[in-house]
Amino acid sequence: MKVWMLVLLLLLLPLPLTASESTEGDEALDPETLQQMVRQSAEIFKIEDGVTIDEAIESMKLRANLRNFQEVADLPLSDQVQAMGGEGNYMRILAFCDALIANQMVKHDIIFASFLPCRIAVVEDDEGQGWIVTTNMDMMLHATDLPEDLEVVAREVRDTIYSIVEAGRTGDF
Repeated sequence: MKVWMLVLLLLLLPLPLTASESTEGDEALDPETLQQMVRQSAEIFKIEDGVTIDEAIESMKLRANLRNFQEVADLPLSDQVQAMGGEGNYMRILAFCDALIANQMVKHDIIFASFLPCRIAVVEDDEGQGWIVTTNMDMMLHATDLPEDLEVVAREVRDTIYSIVEAGRTGDF
């Protein structure tokens, strides 16, 4: 219920059209509300005990392939941190996409370009626990009014991304 209220709030807010425009409306929301909105925009999944991060990533890549979603990016951020002399926990961003669907969605509403490609982060916390983080696909799905044909496609994307995440979480293909 809270998610729907936040989505409704987001849709009713007057938002600037570009980043360079005035942000006067930002004062209407307190920091706590903004933090809750950001937290609601993501889904966080614990990788099951006994599943290594490497197994989770391999399972996600295989599931994406089975669902005909192309891996379009693999960003090993923790490697970059180390290369720059820093220290940190494992952090890697995978991106998957069906370019034809992406094209349809952006043609309908340019806002969908901000969600492209579908990103799935794999991170390790200080205790060594692996986590998978991705966009709350239901919030994205309901952020605009979609015609029925695009809503069907958007639901397929949502289901595919959650299927990829589930494969990573459990280590299944």
